[in-house]
Amino acid sequence: MDPTPLTTPLADAASSSVAGIPLLAWIPLLPLLGALINLTLGRRFSKTTVHTIAIAAIAGSCGLAFYLVFGPLWHQFQEGKGGIGLETPPDWWTWFQVGSFKVALAFHLDTLSAVMVLIITFVGTLIHIYSTGYMAHDPRYSAYFGYLNLFTGAMLILVLGSNMPVMFIGWEGVGLCSFLLIGFWFENDAYAYAGRKAFVVNRIGDFAFLLGMFLLFWATRDAHLGDAVRGSLDFQSLKDPAAGAIYTKGYWLDGRLAAAAGILLFIGACGKSAQIPLYVWLPDAMAGPTPVSALIHAATMVTAGVYMVCRMSFLYASSTTALAVVASVGLLTALVAAFIAFAQTDLKKVLAYSTVSQLGFMFVAAGTGNWTAAIFHLGTHAFFKACLFLGAGSVMHGMEHGGSKTPGDIMTMGGLRKHMPITRITFLISCLAISGIFPFAGFFSKDEILAGAWGSHAPAWPPFFGKLLWAGLLVAALGTAFYMWRLYFLVFSGDERSPEAEKAHESPGSMTGPLVVLALLASVAGLIGVPHLDILPDWSFMHSLHHWLAPSVTQLWHEGTEITTEAGDGTTIVLMAVALAVGAVGILGAWSLYGRGPSPTIQRWAAGPLAGLRDASKNKLWVDEIYDSTIVRGFKLLARGLFEIVDRFIIDTIAVNGAAFVVGVFGRISRWIQNGQVQRYLTGVIVGGALVFFVTNWHRSATFDYKIVGDQIELHALPGAGIIEKTATYEWDLDGDGRGDNDPITGEKLTKQIVTLRYGNIPSANVTLIITDPVSNEVSTVTRTIAVPVVAPTEVKP
Repeated sequence: MDPTPLTTPLADAASSSVAGIPLLAWIPLLPLLGALINLTLGRRFSKTTVHTIAIAAIAGSCGLAFYLVFGPLWHQFQEGKGGIGLETPPDWWTWFQVGSFKVALAFHLDTLSAVMVLIITFVGTLIHIYSTGYMAHDPRYSAYFGYLNLFTGAMLILVLGSNMPVMFIGWEGVGLCSFLLIGFWFENDAYAYAGRKAFVVNRIGDFAFLLGMFLLFWATRDAHLGDAVRGSLDFQSLKDPAAGAIYTKGYWLDGRLAAAAGILLFIGACGKSAQIPLYVWLPDAMAGPTPVSALIHAATMVTAGVYMVCRMSFLYASSTTALAVVASVGLLTALVAAFIAFAQTDLKKVLAYSTVSQLGFMFVAAGTGNWTAAIFHLGTHAFFKACLFLGAGSVMHGMEHGGSKTPGDIMTMGGLRKHMPITRITFLISCLAISGIFPFAGFFSKDEILAGAWGSHAPAWPPFFGKLLWAGLLVAALGTAFYMWRLYFLVFSGDERSPEAEKAHESPGSMTGPLVVLALLASVAGLIGVPHLDILPDWSFMHSLHHWLAPSVTQLWHEGTEITTEAGDGTTIVLMAVALAVGAVGILGAWSLYGRGPSPTIQRWAAGPLAGLRDASKNKLWVDEIYDSTIVRGFKLLARGLFEIVDRFIIDTIAVNGAAFVVGVFGRISRWIQNGQVQRYLTGVIVGGALVFFVTNWHRSATFDYKIVGDQIELHALPGAGIIEKTATYEWDLDGDGRGDNDPITGEKLTKQIVTLRYGNIPSANVTLIITDPVSNEVSTVTRTIAVPVVAPTEVKP
């Protein structure tokens, strides 16, 4: 491609700034400003003002994103010149610099981040609007919308960051906001615990993410990659072809560096995107308000890991070992989450495990190198899962107004199709989409993942591995259709199973309006990813997502071969038919058992041959209990021990209370002495004076040493171990006249503690050390006889 940069008016508009801030930076900045206003001044505002500020902030970001994507970026894409993307100026803001390591607070909008930004801002705007009805009576209204804006801003930083440190700002930001939003109703201990659990589990993954980032910095710190500063961890420099040799270099146990870094980064993704073994926080996250569940579990936080893997596609394409780990964990997560969802009776928990399972599908797509399918399913999932969560909120809202104290219990519902027609039809469309039924969006995105797994041929993979992934995903897809339609039938079909369900009513327009928009998108969004079939018209919009993402993800394996997962028309049609049939079988199975409410058949099975499986599903495979007994209790015991030993004993008892005790004892003694009785003062003066004389005259075995080397002798005075040792003065008497002598050569007085002389210059064999105490002027002497060294006779040669 022609590397000449664009100089069109649209390109100039993209690089322009408002108030000194680049236009691109305003996308995350607007919701951050909305959060700042509502979190600091929101209590003084009316509820209308609060949500107007919050919605205007996210809607402004959405409008600006649409302008930049379908304006300058779309123009670049059509022209196909150079690297496609809009960036903030490189010298706009240097975040920090340490030596040659320089990190700029820079943002980059390319075709991959554009998809994420549009989803986040558009779905986020709908969720903000929905929240005005759902949270209308909450006393912490301004805090809620402040956190919601803050969360959105952090997610936008994550996907727009042009380097890994800036991505990590957003990565940690959404973790913090998830803690604030999941535990929003912290007055309930269970809800507060759910927030803490999400925070702690995510920190485990984040630690591994940091290790992966540090490893990449260590590997590339001295490399010349593109025009970026060395070691900047900028994505554009990390994907430079020159980095390929670094990523494929042997690192540990004959594995490539890309494998180690990729797996560490993927562990971080397991935390954010709720994959085994770090998925346990997400089902408990249902403790937060339902719009929060829709925002976190549909369009934003949980998709961060999928986005990161696709953003680092150049790294993962260098290690099919790392990709095998990604795909295997994704498949296992999809199966386990689907199994657990079978027996859940809480409306939002079924949807939560559905999210975990669908994320597993996305990671299998990314793990097979099918980056487009991963992002495609991420987008369609954002629409139908947001619709499902907001629909669940609408159902719970209606049940609460009917007087229900357990509005999320699906066993107390039934018959709500009569009372909530809009919620029911939008929920129905989303269930069809997630089940992979033609022509809804989920059919196309899920089929692309299944077909990609079938046709994957990654280097060094066994030939059957892709087929194994396909078969496992097919089972997970069957489970998805079954448990989602079980949910639909128990909520909307049959007759009401409680008085509260009979009194339920439809939600207000602020809640049903977003449901209609999301249901519409869940119906038609799949048309941008229709499979390439010769029998279909070659309309460009039907394959637009694949072409759109091509400049932003790698198209080659590390060996230089092209990444391709496409099959022939016949195979593709058969795979689509099989996937459609599996979805239909799941729906029919759910209808036969739950079409009119829980049937006697399922109750009989649950009490008989399927009792063990039902208990395992109902109790979530006891994973939380296993973690608690093997990990949590151990850490609690360690923390308790550190608290008792370090905090209470060493710090409180010894350091704090011990110091106070010593000072107190000294004070009591001082008070006993300083009592105004002159007799005691006089006694103290006498005793003190005696001690002074005793100490100043305290010598122990004063002496001196000597050492003869050749014709030199070294004299070393040792005045004793008393207090006066350092202040004593010395004189050396060499001739035995009782007075200190001078150095025979220099003529200087011999008054040092250590003196060195020629042995022949000592007139007498007896040397005396004269020691004077400067306090008492007492003089003491030590005399030693210097032994004459024995000299071997010189041999006289004839």
